[in-house]
Amino acid sequence: MAESMKGLKRTCRCAELSEANEGQEVTVMGWVQKQRNKGGIIFVDVRDRSGIIQVIFEEGEIDAEGFAKAEKLRSEFVVAVNGTVAKRSGAVNENLDTGAIELRAKEIRVLSESETPPFPIEADSKTKEELRLKYRFLDLRRPDLQENLMMRSRVTTLVRQFLTEEGFLEIETPMLTKSTPEGARDYLVPSRVHPGTFYALPQSPQLFKQLLMCSGYDRYFQIARCFRDEDLRADRQPEFTQIDMELSFVDEEDVIDVNERLLQKLFKEILDVEISLPIQRMTWQEAMDRFGSDKPDLRFGMELCDVSEIVKGCGFGVFTSALENGGSVRGLNAKGQGNMPRKKIDALVKFAKEYGAKGLAYLAVNEDGTYKSSFSKFMEEDEMAQLVSAMKAEAGDLLFFAADVNKVVYDVLGNLRLEIARNLDLLKKEEYKFVWVTEFPEFEYSEEQERYVAMHHPFTMPMEEDIPLLKTNPEKVRARAYDIVLNGTELGGGSIRIHQNDVQEAMFEALGFTKEKANEQFGFLLEAFKYGVPPHAGLAYGLDRLVMLMAKQDSIRDVIAFPKVKDASCLMTDAPNVVDGKQLEELCLEVSAAQEVTE
Repeated sequence: MAESMKGLKRTCRCAELSEANEGQEVTVMGWVQKQRNKGGIIFVDVRDRSGIIQVIFEEGEIDAEGFAKAEKLRSEFVVAVNGTVAKRSGAVNENLDTGAIELRAKEIRVLSESETPPFPIEADSKTKEELRLKYRFLDLRRPDLQENLMMRSRVTTLVRQFLTEEGFLEIETPMLTKSTPEGARDYLVPSRVHPGTFYALPQSPQLFKQLLMCSGYDRYFQIARCFRDEDLRADRQPEFTQIDMELSFVDEEDVIDVNERLLQKLFKEILDVEISLPIQRMTWQEAMDRFGSDKPDLRFGMELCDVSEIVKGCGFGVFTSALENGGSVRGLNAKGQGNMPRKKIDALVKFAKEYGAKGLAYLAVNEDGTYKSSFSKFMEEDEMAQLVSAMKAEAGDLLFFAADVNKVVYDVLGNLRLEIARNLDLLKKEEYKFVWVTEFPEFEYSEEQERYVAMHHPFTMPMEEDIPLLKTNPEKVRARAYDIVLNGTELGGGSIRIHQNDVQEAMFEALGFTKEKANEQFGFLLEAFKYGVPPHAGLAYGLDRLVMLMAKQDSIRDVIAFPKVKDASCLMTDAPNVVDGKQLEELCLEVSAAQEVTE
């Protein structure tokens, strides 16, 4: 039967004790990690969020009733223990912060009993994630998850402190707002008071933070909850958290400066890692040409090389037809991998096809200088030599080539580069390589919508020299946008915003918006812009991604208390789920039966 805490007060957490507390009487409270009965002495490890303390129950030091309670302890019982801190009587446990001490128990109360958990509560759990997420309340007791969430708390606290000291105001923006479906799908919330109408949950506070700049608040930030109804992957969730900010009367240098200093502070305070400033920068085009990605991982080399000029007159039709169709031929050099087994090469070819490659040409440079290649029979000896030279290949190297339109070539080789690095264990989590990627394209063409769409959003300022191209050549327009990338993951992004009416009108026109459509979707912002809008800019980080990388995790699920799985459902609460018919009736909604789609 569970006992009361009455008369007992916790004096400290378990792992807050050390040799400095020797001889002190303390009371700790927590969960039983394990119990070992050695006859007249019982060893119990008691755990809370700070760590573990070994508690000793010895006959003669604790009364018979207390010793009997200790004999019945099982994993995950909740206990309160009063006793005296002493030097450990046995060998010091180097794996515990409290490994040099123990607590000699005088009194114990069993505050709550526990059934046998469905999996062990331990760090680095090998239990399947689905089971752990179903019992997330137990999973969250694991020390490694608790460390991740405590780190997350420290990060948000430091962000608030830093930005407040920099003159930012923390201001909340609405969670129930208007749907502006120009990005990912919105989550919609039906209105009971206005039947047939819907709110949208915010994909970001973008429009409201720009309104705050119009209202003169100068520097805003928010730890903002955001929602996007999109397909999930390791670094995405349907609901996520942004460190969101906006600044007035600034340019790119101002935004980058404050954010570099913020990152420097976070990594020093949390990880004791020094980030040297300024952080490296490269344009979007340079990132794509060198790494095949707008979020390049700089922890290793293996950069892409454009060999289009060298192979343009060769006899290999795969290369020449790609060039004739306006594409390119590019390669990457896997140094020292010339002896890679054919089975592994075939696996990489299959991997490349998942990213749109029709095939993947390869060439190994043998130790004697000869070549082993999938295409050498189609090319002259001097052409092969020029190709190998352009790739800076040496004996023992393995070269891969992709030939197609640039988008496919970038996608294939950018992902192949990362796959080879994973296979060679080049992605060291203790390394932190930052880079700013700038001058993104303003637009990208949507095949689905058959028009240009904004790569970021419709309020991103073009590079000044590119503004005339909005009407004549929109695909050439570069944006005053910037992303901060860490180890191949986009941490955050932002841009200078448009604050001139004529530029905004040209932007909407390039996007295929009529004035009526622009007013229908963004009228409240455009109305505010009539009354004096300052030049302004902003940036937003994915807090989940930032903490994931700082905690050296592979998935943001490991730094979120209650995450969803890939189909956006919660295994613990069984959400989403059906609702009572009366609720639907009040909202004037009717749900049609799900139809099974058959081919």
